[in-house]
Amino acid sequence: MNNVYQHSQRRAAQGTGLLFFVATVACLLALAGTYYFFVRTTTGQFIDESALVEATALNGPATRTSTKFLDALPVISLVLASIVVLFVTIGRHRWAAAGIALAACAGANAATQLLKNWFPARPFTGVQTLELNSLPSGHTTLAASAAAAVVLMVSPRWRPLAAFAGGSFAVVTGVSTLINQWHRPSDVVAAYLVVGAFMLPAGWLMMRLGNAWNVWDGFGEHWAASRWWLLLPVVAGLSAAGVAVYSLVKIAPGDGQETSTTNYFWSGVALIVIAGYLCVVAVTWLFAHAARRRAPAEL
Repeated sequence: MNNVYQHSQRRAAQGTGLLFFVATVACLLALAGTYYFFVRTTTGQFIDESALVEATALNGPATRTSTKFLDALPVISLVLASIVVLFVTIGRHRWAAAGIALAACAGANAATQLLKNWFPARPFTGVQTLELNSLPSGHTTLAASAAAAVVLMVSPRWRPLAAFAGGSFAVVTGVSTLINQWHRPSDVVAAYLVVGAFMLPAGWLMMRLGNAWNVWDGFGEHWAASRWWLLLPVVAGLSAAGVAVYSLVKIAPGDGQETSTTNYFWSGVALIVIAGYLCVVAVTWLFAHAARRRAPAEL
């Protein structure tokens, strides 16, 4: 009987190993595709650079606010992540989980800095742009990895809320780097993918080693596990998609009504929002699916 119960404890994590693997590979392939299209092709460079240039139209209060936020970002990220990780580690004795989360977080940030130096300079394809490689965004990687570490550490009932809040923090960070002209939209998207490539395997390993506490009763068992935290990023992503479509239609050749100089910028913002909240939805669903459901004996 004990063997049967132990098997049921492990079944969720083992059964979803393939999903975590596929998701990790998808992040790596998407990272390669993002780099190739936005850095190596004329069309991608033009879209990316146009969004960055048009951000100058927002010079003023928005830029000053984003600059202050970005300056404080390292401290904000480290403080928030440290508080949660320390509280959960000490209070719940999740030492292995803390080690895995911190190692993955450090790995993602180290990989971002290595990729910045490893990727060659942006080739000239006819688009006037800085040749210096800026992909992936270091600030976005820091924010997203700190948020992901929190998601990994908290109990399943808190993960939907943590994923939405952390994802929103990462999206705001990414948009701020664009407003402040520190990074192009593709740099931000690449940062999300780097974090995903590190945090997904870490999450799978954590499920394997911490399956005793990775247990819940499903969506709705707690206010932090409400389906609203899964629905809100879907709505945000769809809204951003609508903005992207509208902006791209205004840019399309043959439209003589175009007078705005910020459509590429809003398309870039929409790309960041879509990518960020798509990650939130995927992570929320995957970890909810992988968490073990409470056995009758535990109720």
